[in-house]
Amino acid sequence: MAAFDGILFSEIVATIFYSFFGLSLLLACWWLVELFTPFSLRKELEEDQNIAIAIVMGAMFVALAVIISSVIRA
Repeated sequence: MAAFDGILFSEIVATIFYSFFGLSLLLACWWLVELFTPFSLRKELEEDQNIAIAIVMGAMFVALAVIISSVIRA
C-alpha cells in the first residue's frame, strides 16, 4: 500500500472528470462529422463496410484523442 500513499483523492476525481470530458468531446466530434457529411457514415461503415471511411475515421479519432489529451495535460 505504500505505492498509493502519494495519490490524492482530488487527483482521482480529476482523472475521472477529464476522462469523461475527453469522451464527450470525441462523441461531439463524431456527431459534427456525421452532421456535415452528405452521406450517412453509420450506413457506410455498417452496411456497406467501406474500409476507406473506417480508416479515415479511425485516424481522425486518434488525432482528436492526442489533441484532447495534450490540451487536458497543459
